Amino acid sequence: MKKYMNLKEILAYSLGLFGFQAIVGLLNSYQAEFYGSIMGASLAVVGVIILVAKVVSAIFDPIVGNKIEGTNSKMGKFKPFILISIPILLIFTAVVFFDIPGLHLDVAGNKLYVYIFITFLIWCLGMTLADVPTQGIAAVLTPDANERTNVVSIANTAKQIGFAACAVIVPVICLIIPEGSKVLVKKGETDTPMIAGEYFWSALATAAAGCILMALIVLWNKERVPYTAGEKNSFKDMVSAIKGNKPLILVIVSYFLGFGRQMAMGIQVQAANALIGSQNLVIILGITTAIGSMISMAITPMLIKKLGEKVTYLALSIYGFVVSVLAYVVFAFVTQNQIVMYVFLFLIGLQFSAVTLMPMIMTADCVDWYEYETGKRKEGPVYALLSLTIKVCLALGTALGLIFVSKSGYSEALASGQAFTASTKNMIFFAYTAMPGILALLSAIPIFKYDLYGEKKAKISAELNTRRDAAAKEENN
Repeated sequence: MKKYMNLKEILAYSLGLFGFQAIVGLLNSYQAEFYGSIMGASLAVVGVIILVAKVVSAIFDPIVGNKIEGTNSKMGKFKPFILISIPILLIFTAVVFFDIPGLHLDVAGNKLYVYIFITFLIWCLGMTLADVPTQGIAAVLTPDANERTNVVSIANTAKQIGFAACAVIVPVICLIIPEGSKVLVKKGETDTPMIAGEYFWSALATAAAGCILMALIVLWNKERVPYTAGEKNSFKDMVSAIKGNKPLILVIVSYFLGFGRQMAMGIQVQAANALIGSQNLVIILGITTAIGSMISMAITPMLIKKLGEKVTYLALSIYGFVVSVLAYVVFAFVTQNQIVMYVFLFLIGLQFSAVTLMPMIMTADCVDWYEYETGKRKEGPVYALLSLTIKVCLALGTALGLIFVSKSGYSEALASGQAFTASTKNMIFFAYTAMPGILALLSAIPIFKYDLYGEKKAKISAELNTRRDAAAKEENN
């Protein structure tokens, strides 16, 4: 089989996704804690603001998708948008974590929440400019479906590591910043919990490194699958392209039903505080689950080859439900031994390719299916919808997780300096494990009707390659 992508390109795409997701993961994990512990905001209110900002910014996704379809540049149709997103993410990641004493809740009241909403909304717009094309470009890197599956698997392993990288980056930054360099530290601050300067420098370092890695996609990757240059789409055309793509609708509905499968990342800092005694020990929670997740994404292509996408997805979702609920039952009613907890978190990580890797593979297949049926490729609208879905689901999951944390008595115990009660720990662990597992099971329901795998997928891929070869010969003649 002909291979289209070399090692340099695979590394560029993988490192680019790693860098982008490191930025996303930082906000997903530390944003709420920063607003709560440094700025005095309510975690429940912050969760709602994050949800509203992401829903509002979601209207930007189809606009970006349409612009991608109408783009005709020497760089391709995806890479210009990644390039535009880089300075926005660099600046506003730092802005989100910049402490402005005059906006603390006890001084400015609701002005703080307005500030949080506006700055985070701008960050979300930058995130969309990066998210839609970094996902969509996967469908055009290679015309071979099997090679694409392998490349997406490698890249999404890096993506998942990047999403959890803040659990390593932030504690390291906190250790290496000299006391004299903490220029944003206010008098009287201490190292436990994190101080304002540590949040800011962690954000700036993550954003700078992430943006440099994102630039590798622009510099080294090629868009190989042909498309109609500069094709304009009305909103009606975009809706038709999505509405007529039945396999895609199943994937999107599945993702929405499982919206909380990654909610643990949204409350990971709070979980580290309550369950193991320090937010700086979040690295232990992150690495434990990440190891299982990496193994999951490494073996998923083999499972797909043997079982097909449908069976693999169903198996991972059912497994995720069983092991997540079992983890909570053991923690709440049998033992809160940390070693036992880490073992279960590793086992939970083994199902994460169902939410991180497989939607990417299945969405790319849905683009091929639509081209097979209609003769048109519509990566822009399709990946805009996927980006919107992921964004809203992450926000819903984070909001739900923060509501659980708020109701658990976490903030009250933290403010008073008292130890976390067993009921607080149990509620947070339920939000960290069992709730995502229950939603993972719900996400499996639409996939029972998904049939774009096995012989059908192979037939579509072969037919598209035949059409492209014929079109290329005709153009050359």
